[in-house]
Amino acid sequence: MDLEQRVSLVIRNTEETVTSDELRNLLATSSRPKAYWGFECSGMMHLGMGLLCGRKIKDMVEAGFDFTIFLADWHSVINNKLGGDLQKIKICGEYFKECFTSIGLKPDKVTYIWASELAEKVDYWEKIVRISKNTTINRILRTLPIMGRAIGESEIEAAAMLYPCMQAADIFQMDLDVACSGIDQRKAHMLARESATKMGWKKPICIHTPLLTGLKGPTETPRMDFDEDIEISSRIGSKMSKSIPGSSIIMHDSPEEIKKNINDAFCPPKETRLNPIIEIVKYIIFPEKGSLKISRSQKYGGDVVFDDFDVFKSDYAKASIHPLDLKNSVADELAQILEVVRDHFKKNPKYLNEMRKIEVTR
Repeated sequence: MDLEQRVSLVIRNTEETVTSDELRNLLATSSRPKAYWGFECSGMMHLGMGLLCGRKIKDMVEAGFDFTIFLADWHSVINNKLGGDLQKIKICGEYFKECFTSIGLKPDKVTYIWASELAEKVDYWEKIVRISKNTTINRILRTLPIMGRAIGESEIEAAAMLYPCMQAADIFQMDLDVACSGIDQRKAHMLARESATKMGWKKPICIHTPLLTGLKGPTETPRMDFDEDIEISSRIGSKMSKSIPGSSIIMHDSPEEIKKNINDAFCPPKETRLNPIIEIVKYIIFPEKGSLKISRSQKYGGDVVFDDFDVFKSDYAKASIHPLDLKNSVADELAQILEVVRDHFKKNPKYLNEMRKIEVTR
């Protein structure tokens, strides 16, 4: 695979690359660079994590990266995920492994590392101290939206102040070239880059993907709760969330559950911006299948197949596609794409069953 193909794989369907020149130079000089994506172990895996993040990890692996999926167990404890219960968080991490395996990221293609593995090493904590010594409390407070905390939130546990420094230290401890995340984690990555400059460490290249809008649609009144940029703040506040009923598709949902949630979703006619169904077409269906088939009766023009997302988007904006026809088709496509996940958990039910027990009792 040549340089341009590798660059194209890495940057497709991303929100931002910091920086493009650094990425190109890395890929021109290294055949096996190191990258990672860190995940809090917080509950059932939804579409945004499983297929949007999962697809980008697949792209990175195909582009030749030595890729680590980082299971942030102690970060999850600090952020009170699953009640801060480390045993439940560990179960969730094992469940995440099964989810990623089910979409083709088998253990021989990626490396899994737990935060607790890093925490056993003294030099990891030394990095956290050095990072914290080279920043300010106000800088850390502005970074806390990476935990889903609003800017200026006053009632936070003292442990939360460790979180951004830990996230930056993770990158240096694993000696990574590239850090991947959704755009909501940007501030932690910028802290890492600033720290690298101050301490003479290797500066990570950062790849940021979009956030899928929750099925209920965007927040009604955009506010600067999560970022000084009102557009980014609105998207963080509107992102797909497994904790909001009806907001997400879970990776192993049945076709009936998928259809119900998609049919109930926000999808106004002609509106393509912050439309969760349009985003699913762009970031999930086209990357997975390369096309979209809209099934409809002859009375309304018959079936139509789109091989280009921009053409589809233009037709939807001109009201050539009815939202109900789009929803029905998207539900069918998702059910097919996620069949491999359902099949995997039928054969390997242990951690899904454990997670269902946790979900009931949390």
